[in-house]
Amino acid sequence: MNAPGRAAVVTGAARGIGRATAVALAKNGFRVALADIRGPEMQVTAALVREAGSEALALEGDVTSLATAQRQAAAVLAAWERVDVLVNNAGISQPKGLLEITEEEWDRTIDTHLKGAFNWCKALAPAMLAQRAGRIVNMSSVSAHTGAGTAAVSRSAYCAAKAGILGLTRGLAKELAPHVTVNAICPGLIATDLTAGMIAREGADALTRSIPLARLGTPEDIAQVVVFLATVTPCFMTGEVIDVDGGQWVN
Repeated sequence: MNAPGRAAVVTGAARGIGRATAVALAKNGFRVALADIRGPEMQVTAALVREAGSEALALEGDVTSLATAQRQAAAVLAAWERVDVLVNNAGISQPKGLLEITEEEWDRTIDTHLKGAFNWCKALAPAMLAQRAGRIVNMSSVSAHTGAGTAAVSRSAYCAAKAGILGLTRGLAKELAPHVTVNAICPGLIATDLTAGMIAREGADALTRSIPLARLGTPEDIAQVVVFLATVTPCFMTGEVIDVDGGQWVN
């Protein structure tokens, strides 16, 4: 895929992996639309995208709303006429286990991760199919394979949502072929705002002992894999899941 002049959408772009992904795509020639509920932080990401030499379009709204996703997708298409890459990254932590979590908290977790990805896929797939080209990258987690560890910041609701994203990825890979690829990334332990408290509590040195590459991951580690999936040509990969965890969960 020839990146210059191409357009991408990144959800959950206000900070962490989403911010790093938006900046990395901008450095590779993509105009980047940012979708997030955190308006002020998203504007910081927009400024970083522009500093990288690209155009940014900030879209404040909740990914759990299909109507919002469709309205924002229409705004991106009106501005740039096409969308070549969609990165479904929006997510929240959910530290409560089965005995503590409420129905509302469960629904919010599933809606943000899984329904949010569905909403944006539904909003942009028609345009990608019409232009006969597109790449979708869904952000899952190694927790989808392993369940939550004892020190994890999120528990079973999060694991269920992330596992659902893997099913969505594989299903859409077949539905949207041959012109649109759909792949997923499963990050391991990444140093972000969401994990900062847990890392401080458990200690970085203790956490890295189980990671063969001997360090915590960074948002930029994940962003580079997104860039690969967004730009590799030719691309004969769809429906695949890439674990990026420093080798922690090799089996």
